[in-house]
Amino acid sequence: MNVAVATSPLPQAGALTPAPVIETARLALRGPGLAEFDAFAAFHADPARCLGFGPVMDRPKTWRWWAANIGHWHIHGYGYFTIWDRQSGRPAGICGIWNPEGWPEPEVGWVVFEAFEGRGIAYEAALAARGWAYDTLGMTTLTSNIKPGNTRSQALATRLGAHHERSYDNPEMGDEELWRHPGPAEAQR
Repeated sequence: MNVAVATSPLPQAGALTPAPVIETARLALRGPGLAEFDAFAAFHADPARCLGFGPVMDRPKTWRWWAANIGHWHIHGYGYFTIWDRQSGRPAGICGIWNPEGWPEPEVGWVVFEAFEGRGIAYEAALAARGWAYDTLGMTTLTSNIKPGNTRSQALATRLGAHHERSYDNPEMGDEELWRHPGPAEAQR
């Protein structure tokens, strides 16, 4: 069998986008990996916990979402970080910049796993992710998409300086509120 090899004017595939590690006083935000998948799968299997973030999912569906997050990093150069609690060495949640097909624009999103709630972890992680998006990625505006009635996320968005701008129909979540964050010059870091 003869195989012809020809050069192509098409660009060569680049290396996969590595996620940076962002450290705060208590946290390390790093790219998603399998080490924290079990904690995320447990979160997504709990109907009382995950409904502000997405539907209840079994492990195979959660794995596909997790793989999509890794792919999001490679498509956009950003995505959800895993939040690691530096003291315990355990995954505490996820936070980062999310903008899949159908989203109105890039958003700062967060989830804190049950054992880590009430410690200000989402606030600390969101400040770090938003600062990175503005300072490193050069983004000029960010939003957070919040389910109506999710008072904890609304309170956190307010604490971050965001305000409710409008409601819209999210292709994955249905009716949602779009909260606008302050721009790079005004945003707290």
